[in-house]
Amino acid sequence: MPASAISESPTPAIVATNLSKTFRDFWRRPRVKAVCALTLSVPSGAIYGLLGPNGSGKSTTLKMILGLLFPTSGELSVLGLPPTSPAARRRIGYLPEETRLYPTLTPLEILSFHARLLSLPRPLAKSRADELLASLDLQAAARRPVGAFSKGMARRVGLAVALLGDPDLLILDEPPSGLDPIATRQVKDLMLDLAARGKTILTTSHLLADVQDTCRRVAILHHGHLLAEGPLDDLLQRATETTLSFPTPASPDASQAALQAVATALGLPPASLHLSHPRKSLEEYFLDILAHDPQPPPP
Repeated sequence: MPASAISESPTPAIVATNLSKTFRDFWRRPRVKAVCALTLSVPSGAIYGLLGPNGSGKSTTLKMILGLLFPTSGELSVLGLPPTSPAARRRIGYLPEETRLYPTLTPLEILSFHARLLSLPRPLAKSRADELLASLDLQAAARRPVGAFSKGMARRVGLAVALLGDPDLLILDEPPSGLDPIATRQVKDLMLDLAARGKTILTTSHLLADVQDTCRRVAILHHGHLLAEGPLDDLLQRATETTLSFPTPASPDASQAALQAVATALGLPPASLHLSHPRKSLEEYFLDILAHDPQPPPP
């Protein structure tokens, strides 16, 4: 499902107004201004990307939204409530940048433990755990201790934990970290499906191609300041250029004749137009190659 097909609610899930966070030293002197007068609004039902290089203030912003850090100044509401409100926290799922799991427990045991923390009834907890293990391709490893898992498999278990309570707001800090291309595509499809069901997803990632595949709106931070914010299509559009696509004719001369006709109709010199073939993304090509692999899987 393309990101553009997701319908957003006009009611914002997160509203930050002049939000700032300054870290101080032992004597209360300002040491680092991590976030500076940040104002943004995350619509409900959106997949929203919070982007920026290391040290730009992304993690600090996420921790304020989660109620783990207190703003120095400004206002912040999450799902219409203060971020420290227990009612708000019950409706949030969080995947941190680094997945920390109890190494001797299995995925089933970890999900059962977190289900008890969430006070989920046992039948509901079991059905959700089974559904998440299936959707994240963890069924075969459901009864193996996670201490022996690869980073990518542990990441999928962490995502299952974040989704266990069926949250209205899902906060994902670098969700593709450690995942192979197939698992990355599964996670992106899952994000799009959740947004189509009305869930709000706030995500950070250094993999901008993944952000472009899923996010409809983004905000770009640098040194704690908001540099750009808005719908991704509007931010990336080259308004001074237009692309024309048509099936490749059997004869190269026909392509040149069509190009000449377009240039004449638009009153442009032919040299200002050029022909090229559309390109697949590397991810699309990679998954297509694997899907058509004629070799049988090893026994």
